Amino acid sequence: MKHLLKMAISAGLACTSLHSFAAVDVIFHNAKVYTAEPGQPLQQAVAVEGEKIVAVGSDQAVLRLKAAATRVIDLGGKVLMPGMLDSHSHAIKGGLQLELANLMGEQIPLDELEQRLLEWRKDGKAVRGEFLVVGGVPGTYWDDIPALEQRFNHGQWAEQPILLAANDMHTGWANLALLKRAKIDAKTIAALPAEARSTIGQHEDGTPNGFLADASYYPVTDRLPPLSHETLMTAGRMALDYSKQLGITGWMDPLANELPGADVKNDSLGVLPVYKDLSQRGELTAHIAALLMADSKARPADLDELDKVRQQFLGVRNLTLPGIKVFADGVAEMPAQSAAMLEPYKNSGQRGELLLDPKHFGELVDAADARGWLVHVHAIGDRAVREALNGVEQARRARHSGVPHSITHLQMVSAQDYPRFKQLDVIASMQLYWASADETNLDLVKPYVDEHAFAHSYPAHSLYKAGATIAGASDWPITTPEPWKAIYQAVSRKGPKGVLNADEAIDRQTMFQAYTLNAARAMRLEQQVGSLKVGKQADMIVLDRDVLSVDPEALRDTQVLQTWFAGKQIYQR
Repeated sequence: MKHLLKMAISAGLACTSLHSFAAVDVIFHNAKVYTAEPGQPLQQAVAVEGEKIVAVGSDQAVLRLKAAATRVIDLGGKVLMPGMLDSHSHAIKGGLQLELANLMGEQIPLDELEQRLLEWRKDGKAVRGEFLVVGGVPGTYWDDIPALEQRFNHGQWAEQPILLAANDMHTGWANLALLKRAKIDAKTIAALPAEARSTIGQHEDGTPNGFLADASYYPVTDRLPPLSHETLMTAGRMALDYSKQLGITGWMDPLANELPGADVKNDSLGVLPVYKDLSQRGELTAHIAALLMADSKARPADLDELDKVRQQFLGVRNLTLPGIKVFADGVAEMPAQSAAMLEPYKNSGQRGELLLDPKHFGELVDAADARGWLVHVHAIGDRAVREALNGVEQARRARHSGVPHSITHLQMVSAQDYPRFKQLDVIASMQLYWASADETNLDLVKPYVDEHAFAHSYPAHSLYKAGATIAGASDWPITTPEPWKAIYQAVSRKGPKGVLNADEAIDRQTMFQAYTLNAARAMRLEQQVGSLKVGKQADMIVLDRDVLSVDPEALRDTQVLQTWFAGKQIYQR
């Protein structure tokens, strides 16, 4: 151990000039330093000069670098580790969740929901032009749509357009007044292709009941007036402030060219101006790896148009644009069932909706890879996962670029595809907070999908055992961005209805790596951040408990005491 510590500090000395030692700004010592560097044991101290780490090693060695102006922080044995990174977070939408009318996934009685809607109408939080919008609505409300119709289609709501937007961001419920404005009725539904008709809830007579999923949901949200830049800036600030408290120092925004609720075109700027404005004001205290959404059936020529958007935001401090995001399918929960499955849903006999074109998707991945762009694919169902892997395979046959393509969500994955993640060097960006024996998984998915497919729900351990790189992700605001709750869930797989396939649990250290160095690689920032290493940016967090040894139950309540970004303290609990 002592020999390793000497080697570590020697490496630090070798990488840092004697002149710079005289200017060390901060030394953290008497700590348990989890560096996230593969195979490296715990260290005791870290020295920071400016924005960079200049030494990592033993207390004795690092404290030698102390100068008259050096701030020395005794951490009293607390854990110091890299800032947490989230490989899939819609953080601006998360900020909007904190700012606007939102249930945050809580199902409440309709009497209380109506009362809140009245309050949100009064204080303006639900008002979007002539519409009232409530976000973060749990999909369990869709179990009793007749009750929603009875409540919000009559009386004072008869002429008031209302949208209840689900926290999955793929489904929603529109009242009759909104359906009329969107021109959705029995006649228009009957004229749609069968696949599109299946995304609209209907009565026996063919009239709509208000439920909308994916292809029918987005055209309705497009009718909402756009949010102002000022509102989005407030949301961005709220997201950054919350992230500091959670020790999150960066995230990959998978839909950065989308204005929340608006359609995305090749020339859409989305929330990129918000990130740029925050950066120029010196407020962007997080690394943002912003992805541009490409249409699911985009062709290589579309990348030229997306690059015109990309070029407008290059060189912005703390903002990078490493590639594109593509939707392969929708969601698996009843009644949407738009996730693309290898075996059909038991109740409908359908296999969901594969959004990408298997014949041409590989061409898109290949063209992006040739540019050095990563491709990040939303895939929930096992068929969507397979086709996403097939697309990456085409690019890997063409070249060994090292570009870290990734697939996110991975709710159900065929065992046949586990080894392909390592073979194709595809990162598994997983929201393991979802790996719970809860109502969503056991009541809205399990009864309707093939038993073998459900047995492979959120297969973290199987993928890891097969050599896949697991990157931590939240999909905030669909669920909480809190890393420690997700880490606990990945370790325990516990829920209110038992344990979701205990064999797929993974250990805490794998999850620590998932939220640090692995997520940094998914964001293409592993050379700059993700571990505490000489030369990397000094993004660090101090924790209130020894997460290396506490009982698993105690992991989920871990609190961040300090957050440091680029060598500066940005949060103190």
